[in-house]
Amino acid sequence: MSPSNQFLILSRDESSEVAPVVDSNCACADTNSNLVLTQMARQPDRHLFKAATHTQRLGQDRHLAFNPLGDNGPVILNDAALALLNCFTQTDQVDILQAGVLDSNLQAAVDRLHALNLLELVGSQPRLQRGDTQTLIAWLHTTNACNLTCTYCYVDKSDDPMEEATGYAAVDAIFRSAVSNGFKAVKLKYAGGEATLNFALVMKLHAYALEKAQETGLGLKEVVLSNGVALTRPMLDFLRDEKITLMISIDGIGDGHDAQRIFANGRGSSHIVKRSIDRALTHGVSPHISITVTANNADEVAAAVGFALERNLLFNLNFYRENDTTLDPASLRAQDERLIAGIRQAFAIIEENLPEHSLLASLIDRANFGSPHETVCGAGDSYLVVDQNGSISRCQMEIERSVTDIFATDPLTEIRLHTGGFQNTSVEEKSGCRECDWRYWCAGGCPSLTYRATGRNDVKSPYCNVYKNLYPELLRLEGLRIIRAAEQEI
Repeated sequence: MSPSNQFLILSRDESSEVAPVVDSNCACADTNSNLVLTQMARQPDRHLFKAATHTQRLGQDRHLAFNPLGDNGPVILNDAALALLNCFTQTDQVDILQAGVLDSNLQAAVDRLHALNLLELVGSQPRLQRGDTQTLIAWLHTTNACNLTCTYCYVDKSDDPMEEATGYAAVDAIFRSAVSNGFKAVKLKYAGGEATLNFALVMKLHAYALEKAQETGLGLKEVVLSNGVALTRPMLDFLRDEKITLMISIDGIGDGHDAQRIFANGRGSSHIVKRSIDRALTHGVSPHISITVTANNADEVAAAVGFALERNLLFNLNFYRENDTTLDPASLRAQDERLIAGIRQAFAIIEENLPEHSLLASLIDRANFGSPHETVCGAGDSYLVVDQNGSISRCQMEIERSVTDIFATDPLTEIRLHTGGFQNTSVEEKSGCRECDWRYWCAGGCPSLTYRATGRNDVKSPYCNVYKNLYPELLRLEGLRIIRAAEQEI
């Protein structure tokens, strides 16, 4: 916690939660390019100075401090610790502090501020250390059929299911690439269409994937992506018993959801989805909730967030991506001001009902404040999308544009070598990003969306303005959550 009673310096890892940031289980591939931003070690002849730190007051004697070019996340300081940090912005104070002999408590506080990247050596720059990606993520398009006709869906649906032989060959290909490229684990996303419409295949592929994991020594995670309309009790029992994560999409409570997640006859599905979520909970399955924000439901997002918080469910807020399948793709994108207002309403609900787990990786589209990273997702590097026929593409948003197939010796290498269309470019190479202090946390936004909107891979996201407006408020929520968790330990 703190070096003494005088200086309170509290980091995220010292709050009561076990897992600081939860996995993302929405449709998009997880972030898989984590960085370590290391600072220079202390040197006797080099002064410490306050880093370019974002600070804000959270309440009486409590402040948030966050260095966007560090990798320690938000830090909570009391008045004394913030005053000490601010001493390092004034040359005369720095000279006094660092020339004299400090008492043990003061020295411990200075050392801790440096360890948390709030103080850094004058002239130092963060050094990027790229870790190896650990998990190969794969979308298995178990069927192209669906029982809903969602307004923003990017799938050109048909009645085609994935055949059993295709599914087994797909699992073989995924594990083959994982072994060849040195991954430690595989994560399978059973999707569609609507995966529950071909659930018999999901069960068979799960059993087969367990065999492959044991054979190869790789870890295995699995998630079923569902609209929640056709979930049955036996399906829920299976997911619970086999420890498979369930993700359900819900975009509002009532009109907000029904405006965009509809049956072919135009009837909304919210009442069925809410019932399915509550049924899942009674069966011991705690579904992750995916909320897609469009112009149709931006004002209703807060209600969906409140629904998830009441049930202590993990959730993600995902911004709409324009695509070729929707009838009027541009009309579904909410204007920045309305989008910001809708997310702020959701934040207000969260502040009233702070969860135990961190929301740093789930509240603002693909931005992930759980750890620094240089690309926003694994598309093009650690992600495979297998359609119902066995063709493989880089992202589910372009599932119709295959690069290779399940019979390739190493499909992932072919995905990595593909140079057409969008590229998951490092944020360091994007104009408007490389100079931005937030760059390692948003990584420039969805590359597919940016390429579609601009025709370029080296520019910032169309949602950049939304991100920058909301980041300080996201950090504020995390700061309040850390404070509450610490207080509950006392």
